[in-house]
Amino acid sequence: MKINWLILFAIIIMVTPITASAEQQSPMERLDDISDEALQMVKFHRYEDAKKMLDYFSDQFTSFSGIAKPLSVDEVRIVHTSHDEAMEAAVSPNMKYEERINKLTKFRLVIDAIATSHQPLWTEMEEQVMTTFHQAKEAAINGDTAQFHSNFNSFLSLYNVIYPSMKIDVPAETIQRLDARIDFVNEYRSQVVNNAKSQQQLEALDTDLKNLFANMAEDDADPSLWWVIISTGSIIIMTLSYVGWRKYQGDKGWKKDRSRDHKD
Repeated sequence: MKINWLILFAIIIMVTPITASAEQQSPMERLDDISDEALQMVKFHRYEDAKKMLDYFSDQFTSFSGIAKPLSVDEVRIVHTSHDEAMEAAVSPNMKYEERINKLTKFRLVIDAIATSHQPLWTEMEEQVMTTFHQAKEAAINGDTAQFHSNFNSFLSLYNVIYPSMKIDVPAETIQRLDARIDFVNEYRSQVVNNAKSQQQLEALDTDLKNLFANMAEDDADPSLWWVIISTGSIIIMTLSYVGWRKYQGDKGWKKDRSRDHKD
């Protein structure tokens, strides 16, 4: 019973600091919440409110820049570009609803990619991206030009939404390889539909896209979670070792006492 209480106490001691620190939002996490609020406003057609949230984001981003972890030049540029597009979507008098959503989603994903160190939201779009690409690939193999153009355009639209956030999380050489594959297929569409050799580029692009999401999935584990597991495990082992040592010492003392009794 004593061992159980010692183990429980060790776990509480190790987990409590993590829980307390997790409740404190960093500046970027607060900006992440603001970007999400702006997206929700657009979803409900509340464009004026979305504009106010984006203005508020801009003010906060400027004030946080000297406090939060410094961003790279590329990250700052990506934030400003995606914010400008989001603002355009909020104030445009005639932009289509779907395009507004895409631009706000792009902005939301960018801020999330900067704010989080694991499981970025853009990876959640894997199924949509891969499904539209596979539909385009199948249409090309079947020689269905119209269907290929339609599906590949849908793929490009989705890819464009996650592209800025990808550039934050993915190595530059991976982005460059994907860009080269996509540019080839896009420029030589008719050739890709009618030429089996050119369709090899679709196969290569398929592999690169799968690797893109697979590599991100490998990094999904939260480092703080592993720290808790390792630290808690170490404490438990130390506790059990100590209890075992005390029991061993107690047994030795008991045997010595028994030995004295027999001699007496």
